[in-house]
Amino acid sequence: MNKNHHQKEKSKQDHHGHSEHDSHNSHDHHDHHAMMIKDFRRRFWISLIITIPILVLSPMIQNLLGYEFSLIEKYDQYLLFALSTIVYFYGGWPFLTGLADELKKKQPGMMTLIAVAITVAWGYSSVTTFGVEGSTFFWELATLIDIMLLGHWIEMKSVMGASKSLQKLVELMPSEAHRLINGETEDVKLDQLQKDDIVVVRPGEKIPVDGIITEGESTVNQSMVTGESKPIKKSKDDKVIGGTINGNGSIKIKVQQIGEDAYLNKVIHMVREAQDKKSKTQHLADRIAFWLTIIALTIGFGTLVTWLVVGKPFVFALERMASVMVITCPHALGLAVPLVVAISTSMAAGRGLLIRNRTAFENSRKITLLAFDKTGTLTKGNFGVTRYGSLSDQFDDKEILRLAGALEEKSEHPLAIGIMQRVKAEEIELPVAENFNAITGKGIEADINGKKVKVVSPGFVKEKNMDVPGKAYKNEAETVVFVMVDDALVGFIAMADEIREESYDAIKTLKKNGLKLYMMTGDNEKVAKSVSDELGLDGYFAGILPDQKLEKIKEFQQQGEFVAMTGDGINDAPALATADVGIAVGSGTDVAAETADIILVNSNPNDIATLVVFGKATYKKMIQNFIWATGYNVVAIPLAAGVLYAVGILISPALGAVLMSLSTVIVAINAQLLKLKMKTS
Repeated sequence: MNKNHHQKEKSKQDHHGHSEHDSHNSHDHHDHHAMMIKDFRRRFWISLIITIPILVLSPMIQNLLGYEFSLIEKYDQYLLFALSTIVYFYGGWPFLTGLADELKKKQPGMMTLIAVAITVAWGYSSVTTFGVEGSTFFWELATLIDIMLLGHWIEMKSVMGASKSLQKLVELMPSEAHRLINGETEDVKLDQLQKDDIVVVRPGEKIPVDGIITEGESTVNQSMVTGESKPIKKSKDDKVIGGTINGNGSIKIKVQQIGEDAYLNKVIHMVREAQDKKSKTQHLADRIAFWLTIIALTIGFGTLVTWLVVGKPFVFALERMASVMVITCPHALGLAVPLVVAISTSMAAGRGLLIRNRTAFENSRKITLLAFDKTGTLTKGNFGVTRYGSLSDQFDDKEILRLAGALEEKSEHPLAIGIMQRVKAEEIELPVAENFNAITGKGIEADINGKKVKVVSPGFVKEKNMDVPGKAYKNEAETVVFVMVDDALVGFIAMADEIREESYDAIKTLKKNGLKLYMMTGDNEKVAKSVSDELGLDGYFAGILPDQKLEKIKEFQQQGEFVAMTGDGINDAPALATADVGIAVGSGTDVAAETADIILVNSNPNDIATLVVFGKATYKKMIQNFIWATGYNVVAIPLAAGVLYAVGILISPALGAVLMSLSTVIVAINAQLLKLKMKTS
């Protein structure tokens, strides 16, 4: 079995393991994050205000700017110590506690570096204030803490901004519903609803549950869930999704899914899983950050010892050590991947791509072969009218559909449903049909305006030895019915499981990206060949069962292909689980959605092409951030250690803090550029 299968099974267990407690966790996590941002912001501004007198009173700043100023003569150094101590403990507290946490976990990282740097600076300056010979650098300490607080504040705001999609999804659901009991409505909390309850949704209200319309007609704005910009017309027996917005009509809905089974809650869990699950790329970032921390501490203390050995003052050696530690801080590296992931996940969700497995999403750039299920994926999954036309000078094309519709309106046959959908779509007014009668196994007949009209099968036409013009038949995938008026053949209607219009563009885009495209279907050879030829696929497999689909996926993988499978049903689940990237088409409420890595909400094959583009853009942005976050250290660390001291080039702790924070900001901006890339894709 494919190596990803076990990982996906675990993903499934995690998915099912969620409870209502999760939505509370989401709120709690969001609130905690918001409180932390507030805390960092407050600490930054207070520390910055205290830093101003520290800068004004610092001898080095006075020498640099050529002025003299004293607040309390002979006691300025003690005032500097007092103010800097406040900044150290108040402003530096998050880093000091972070140091304790990292050491407790035996994972020294960013907080360890910052805490060591500010503690060394404060400790040494404090000792020199009270008698030990040397220069204080309280102003470097204060500015370092200010910049670090600012960097963390920016980082946390960016991450929170990028991951707000989850909170927005939670907020889509209304808190109450109008339940109908004995003809009366009562407002109840959503958790009080039961399956099969009837709820009333008035014009303009949010739909509170997943369900089926039992009465009424309206348009529904589903853009927040499916990305469809145009409101969708809904009437009796149509499904609706909780969290979408009802339009201009009042509707009654029978409750189908509530609580954790509701579509929106499943979406929330999928987004959370995608945001929480660490990919291989993320693990790489963690490993780099860990080793960077070890290197920083080693080089930092090595720098201290080296300068002391060559006879430099302790304060100089100490300053070099602090500079190295600040510059090597993997702050930007820690931000490099999470920001890109948060942005790509939320942007993809907005385009109808729900990412359950982030590793698979990143791997979408490696796809070489894409296997499609046919029904419901490349095709619409229902029998619809593909063509119709007149075979007589007495009737135009529209009249043929009008006559057939008048008869089929009274039938429940699947072909009749397809014809009536086309009649409705073209807004054709139907005449009244009288004396309706079924011709067993052959068709139906009725009287319209005094004429005998029949809609019959090809078998009936053959029996009557009628000549059928060639234009009635186009390909073997179509089922053709004929319209007769007073026993004369006057028109035809061709029907098939229609190819989605979007499939043509999707296939074109995917081919342009160099992918091999195959179709696997349980449908017959004729239909499969017709769809494959029409779309220009590389090949197809017809009449195959679920286990055979799985075997085909394995065969492709053994041939060295990196395989993506896309399907919409339970029969596709084994293949979806085995493929390197499993893509479920549809609502995401069935077994296919549970075993897939990525779900296409809109059932639009074009979104598969978008997925490949997004996957490539996301990975590229991650690598760019890696290079920036680690690359600048190659230049900055030797300069901070004092390699070019002989020619007068040195990096101070404060400048080190500026460089490090600049790196963080650049990484954050670079991640945000992904939005532009994805918007234009």
